[in-house]
Amino acid sequence: MAEDKPKLTHIDQSGAASMVDVSEKDTTSRTAVARGEIRMKVQTLEMILSGNAKKGDVLGVARIAGIMAAKRTHELIPLCHPLPLSKVTIEIDPDDTLPGFVVTATTKVSGQTGVEMEALTACSLACLTIYDMAKAVDRGMTVGEIRLLEKKGGKSGHWRLADEHDEGED
Repeated sequence: MAEDKPKLTHIDQSGAASMVDVSEKDTTSRTAVARGEIRMKVQTLEMILSGNAKKGDVLGVARIAGIMAAKRTHELIPLCHPLPLSKVTIEIDPDDTLPGFVVTATTKVSGQTGVEMEALTACSLACLTIYDMAKAVDRGMTVGEIRLLEKKGGKSGHWRLADEHDEGED
């Protein structure tokens, strides 16, 4: 029955870290969506939205940072494959209830492995860039709730976080 247990794909039979061999996998269209948030003082949110941050266009720079991070994920996470991304989008939406911003990163590739880590990395770095650009006025900002919302493509098909949370509920 031990064969039914999920196993870590980046660990070989001897327990050593290894890069997964994807050479035999089919090339398919793959998409991933990740979301995170950065919380801050109301005054910091207002400053960023008004465009009055001393370092410049906070949200524009954060979008570029997220895109760059997705493209370099394989350099940051040791066992990730380098992927020829076909699309990366970063949406940054203000949320007065946090207060702060909700960051959503979407990545896409036609390849032999998924793009979840690229979406998560893009989301994380976009949030961290907002922190960096506004830390002079609000060092108490917090980055969190970074998670995968959805993935499509590959052998495992379509997965959504909402589906996972709905399992077992009536």
